[in-house]
Amino acid sequence: MASVERTLVVLKPDAVARGLIGRVIQRFEDAGLKIVGVRMAVMDDDFTRKHYFDLEERFGKDVYDANAIAMQRGPVIGFAVEGVEAVANVRRLVGPTYPNEASPGTIRGDFAHTSKAFATEHGKGVANLIHASGNVAEAKQELDLWFPNQPFFDYQTLAETFTF
Repeated sequence: MASVERTLVVLKPDAVARGLIGRVIQRFEDAGLKIVGVRMAVMDDDFTRKHYFDLEERFGKDVYDANAIAMQRGPVIGFAVEGVEAVANVRRLVGPTYPNEASPGTIRGDFAHTSKAFATEHGKGVANLIHASGNVAEAKQELDLWFPNQPFFDYQTLAETFTF
């Protein structure tokens, strides 16, 4: 059954440094999703490890290390997004992990182009602009990490008057 969900999106340092914050957030709002919490931070070693707790186990130390370095290069913006089937819809808007595989019209397809091969060859994390929770359970875990003991904002958007 379809339901209203919350999920986490993180604009990575490459998105922030390129001045894409407003354009990327607008993509979610244009799709009828609602921003219910925002946090700007610099990810230290401890927070990076908590956020990407299983990355090393799944993909190896080199992938974790490259990703951690990339995530700690500058500030990031984490935001909670709410909407009908928000996790799947955010993932659809973001596009595949590797920007060179992302279709035009997705965030990664429109604003990035780096391939896994290039990043691996140069020992860097893939500059893919954005993190989005992979599933509902992951979204809950990540939202709890990014917004501990903080209530999300409850308001109605104009889009919701047509959706609900």
